[in-house]
Amino acid sequence: MTKNFVTNKDVTVRMFKSDLLESFSRVHPAVPLIIYLPVILFFLYRAVFIANISLEYVLYLIIFGIFIWTFTEYFLHRFIFHFNAKSDFGKKIHFIFHGVHHDYPMDSRRLVMPPSVSIPLAALFYYVFYLMFGVNDVSPFFVGFLTGYLFYDMTHYAVHHFNIHNKFWLALKKHHIKHHFQDPNKGYGVSSPIWDIIIGTNFPRENL
Repeated sequence: MTKNFVTNKDVTVRMFKSDLLESFSRVHPAVPLIIYLPVILFFLYRAVFIANISLEYVLYLIIFGIFIWTFTEYFLHRFIFHFNAKSDFGKKIHFIFHGVHHDYPMDSRRLVMPPSVSIPLAALFYYVFYLMFGVNDVSPFFVGFLTGYLFYDMTHYAVHHFNIHNKFWLALKKHHIKHHFQDPNKGYGVSSPIWDIIIGTNFPRENL
């Protein structure tokens, strides 16, 4: 079996000559929680107490936002993080985006999305969803979307660094580890294998 990693130890590699850029490429796994939990609470407050949306509709939009995140996660991982670069420049960009993670999968400072990437993406997604849903409905929807993102980031860290025994989490861990060490062209879902199953990029049943 071909292995797609340089090392499975918690070590890193320098990617940028600039110390500033290098610092932006590494992040403590707790940082997404620190940044986005207050944002989630803000939009939840705005939905319930300012927009006066019913709790039932808030819950519906939150669930819908989580569902949309699962597809977004799959799409980004498959088509952006694993884009097939041809040029040397494209290959360098791919390495910065995701290749470094496949070469150093246990690097604990490059397992969650750095704020230098996640904040601009979150702002872009919010703007798109604002245009789609309007000023009121976007708040609970974005709560669900960001909740899904946090679940993805924390799951990604956990499957690489936690000693997991729970059946649910162990299934997610096995699914993602096979993506790294068995076939990087399958198993793009990290927080959920649902789109791998629907689209046909899941691992064969006998290998699960």
